[in-house]
Amino acid sequence: MAWQQIVKGPGNRPFFVGGAVDDGITLKKLDIFLTFMRAGTLAEAADQLGLSVVSVHRAIHSLEEALKCPLFRQEGRLLVPLPSAQVLAEQGQQVLASLDDAIKAVRETAGVYSNQFKLGALYSLTLGTVPQLIAGLKLRKGELNIELTLDSNTQLFAKLKALELDVILVALEPGFDDPEFITLPLYQDDICLAVPPDSPLQALPQTNLDNLNDATFVTLAKGFATSQDSYRAFNKAGMTPNVVMQVSDIFSLISMVSAGVGLALLPRRVEAVFENKIRLIPLTPECQVTQQISMVCLASRERDPRILSCIAECRSYARRIAPK
Repeated sequence: MAWQQIVKGPGNRPFFVGGAVDDGITLKKLDIFLTFMRAGTLAEAADQLGLSVVSVHRAIHSLEEALKCPLFRQEGRLLVPLPSAQVLAEQGQQVLASLDDAIKAVRETAGVYSNQFKLGALYSLTLGTVPQLIAGLKLRKGELNIELTLDSNTQLFAKLKALELDVILVALEPGFDDPEFITLPLYQDDICLAVPPDSPLQALPQTNLDNLNDATFVTLAKGFATSQDSYRAFNKAGMTPNVVMQVSDIFSLISMVSAGVGLALLPRRVEAVFENKIRLIPLTPECQVTQQISMVCLASRERDPRILSCIAECRSYARRIAPK
């Protein structure tokens, strides 16, 4: 294996210099050697490493042979370190520390195994789901720096694939199944008709959309899960809605409905927060649509410790809110 200069020893002399290093010098043997230097005895080093005394002794002797210089002198059953062993211990610790720093830097550059956790979610999930999940995740891993991105279903999936996000909270289509992703269902939410508080429709126990052919509607732009689900409901009702405006977030949509610009289809989860601005009317079974809110991550990154913590917290959250 060819090495470039890594660290410098006494007198600023290089410990490893560009060139060939004997294959007998390995990081495993160096780790065993350093453990022995700290422990002081073969038996204690073997116990710390979970190896036999013979294995520890063999690794140290093999390292001496590869270095082509003695590291210890034998005094009975004891190995007494020579000055060469002290130099190797000092420089070897620097080598392992430098390697550890390099591994951390590489992983952080790749966006994995760092303290930064990038969570993506739908705007509507900030009303309850996202704050509760973040609070639970911080209790599990307090060192995480959580960065939240709000966007449409389409954009969140694109950012997840591009490794710009670690986990996303989205609404999945019925029957969604893609081996590229790991999905964890959180809960289901019904799509309802949203009307202003003073609308005569607000007294209805439920409504069929085909009775609203003359009404005007406001929708989210394409790419948003609620927009897609709204058109699923319209199609089931066999109607073509008169859409007078499209907006880019659910809060603007609620404001438009409240101001009387038009009706809209919204998930039930917004009702508790905005009941003074809108009323939600359930749809009849013929045009009813249900959203499946789920956590999604890339299957290739499922073992990332941060993502595992998020999966555990999502499972706990799903159990807490499940109907009794």
